[in-house]
Amino acid sequence: MPSSAFLFIHPLLDTGDSWSAYYAELSPAGAGAGDDILQQLAVSPWLDDFDQRHPWLLPATATPLASGRLGQRAVTTFPALPSAAESAALAAEETALRQASRPLALATSVDAPLPTTGVWNYLLLTAAHLRSLPPTQRQDLAARSTLVATGVSSHADRKWLVDNACALSTGEFMLARGPLPGRADTTRLKLLQLLALIAEDADNPALEAIFRQESKLSYSLLRLVNSAAMARATPITGFSQAIHLLGRRQLQRWLQLLLYADLNSNDPPNPLLQKAAARGQLMELLALEAEPAPVMENLGDAAFIVGAFSLLDILLNMPLPEIMRQLPLAQEITAALTEKAGPLGGLLRAIHAAEMRDLETAARELDKQGILPKQFLEAQLAALSWAVRIRVAP
Repeated sequence: MPSSAFLFIHPLLDTGDSWSAYYAELSPAGAGAGDDILQQLAVSPWLDDFDQRHPWLLPATATPLASGRLGQRAVTTFPALPSAAESAALAAEETALRQASRPLALATSVDAPLPTTGVWNYLLLTAAHLRSLPPTQRQDLAARSTLVATGVSSHADRKWLVDNACALSTGEFMLARGPLPGRADTTRLKLLQLLALIAEDADNPALEAIFRQESKLSYSLLRLVNSAAMARATPITGFSQAIHLLGRRQLQRWLQLLLYADLNSNDPPNPLLQKAAARGQLMELLALEAEPAPVMENLGDAAFIVGAFSLLDILLNMPLPEIMRQLPLAQEITAALTEKAGPLGGLLRAIHAAEMRDLETAARELDKQGILPKQFLEAQLAALSWAVRIRVAP
């Protein structure tokens, strides 16, 4: 077990599948090991890039956390069953926060009674626990607190929770395959063709020919690129301009993410799109921090591809090896995606474990790759703040 605690940040989905809150958890470590990393989060400039209305549920520790840049967005989350060593300190902290009218959350346990009195702004319950409650008790809890479901392992669980008074949930269910599609998605097939052409260094007319076959591709690509605050004086308005201004490298990245977009909808962004974007960015940042550094040509680009493509099997309901056969990618990238092999595979294992909230495994994998807790926190904040701005719909 690493001697220092890693902090893992989970975007919470609202009933419309948008990121509307963030839940932070510390990996298992020695007493007080997470204090420094929580203080680093509280003062991080990256926090200014997030929606100022969205709460951050942070773990209560024996050392009270200064709210820093988060202000009232910081929601201190207390365990229902604290350890004997921390019980007195946490009780004192809860009292002080209540006197200061600060927002509070309770991480419930099936082994502890649910609160019947007192004020908790947020209640965290596992999906299984919520489903076991009588409807009247669930409605009573929802009337007094915002219910947050954790351990949401299936799409069926997610739908039930949305229909039964749960306002926010974690996103483990997105890593499970949904219903099989009724027919092949021709637009996504065209995107795979485009990515293969770019990988083979095809000329621009060959790329433009694909866009002419699928007119909505060009429109959707431009919306996606312009949404992410590219800091340009004039928006990109055409595919030829996109190639000229972005270059092949950046164009390839946007096409990788466009695979996840629902091009026929004006709904909020597909959470799988934002997860793929965050994975790609996080993989790139971590690969550049790893010790020893992976020996690979264009390491950052390779790491981004691994992160962005690591959810294609879920999106397309196809095995990754079958998808990879359609794309001429480097062997190291293919091995990381299909076998989680090599240094990039190790980073992907860490990210996957973190998203499944297997924090001990995630921390161990990060430690193996030479990633420090402070590096991981900064990389997460950078990746999430970028991914949350990406949109396709108006």
